[in-house]
Amino acid sequence: MDKKSSVTLKDKVILITGAGGGLGGTAALALSEQNATLILLDKSIPKLEKVYDAIVEKGFTTPVLYPFDLAGASEVQYEALATILLEKYGSIQGVLHSAVEFSAFSPVANHETKAWGDALNVNLNAPFLLTRVLLPVLQKSEHASIVFTSDSSAQNTLAYAGAYGVSKVALEAFSKILAHELEGLGKIRVNTLIPDVVDTPLRKRAYPAEDKTSLPKMETLNAIYTYLFSDESIGVTAQTVNAQTYFQGND
Repeated sequence: MDKKSSVTLKDKVILITGAGGGLGGTAALALSEQNATLILLDKSIPKLEKVYDAIVEKGFTTPVLYPFDLAGASEVQYEALATILLEKYGSIQGVLHSAVEFSAFSPVANHETKAWGDALNVNLNAPFLLTRVLLPVLQKSEHASIVFTSDSSAQNTLAYAGAYGVSKVALEAFSKILAHELEGLGKIRVNTLIPDVVDTPLRKRAYPAEDKTSLPKMETLNAIYTYLFSDESIGVTAQTVNAQTYFQGND
């Protein structure tokens, strides 16, 4: 895909988790600019409202805010969310898993049990639960896209990556398993996005001493978010898409 080409996401309903966060909020603005209708999930209402205001101020389609604690929600609450979306929209055409839990790099010997559980809940268990309950809603679309967000450093299973690293490795495996299960139906494509090194709030926490002035801004990912949810990516599934490689191939 030419990253400068004109595409539209009109008539597509896309749900974004972690929509109040750095990458989630960036993706929300990018997809709204292409006329997508968005359901924005985050546990922080003030953060959701900030993204909502930014979208509305630009004159894009008004999104729906859905405060939701991915880690603390029960299975019943997940199922209720799916029911609400089915009743309101009839179907949805996309899910972007952008929520993330990261506290700090830590050796396994010192890893706190609570931090381990929180990271696995948000980064792995929540994407599984949400995807499972939304599959029937996605399957009512002619074509739909599920995108998981991983991390290039996690792929290398580096020391001290802890629960964050474990969850991202497992998430990539889950993405491919799901993609292969759904591939035969030809309706839902499933891919993993590696944002690569960009100036995100998470990177600031992970590498506080790093000079961020030379890092690419989060908005450089706008084109790839649009591509993954547009009809131009139909047929692309079970892929781990690295943003750096993608842009190098579309200069």
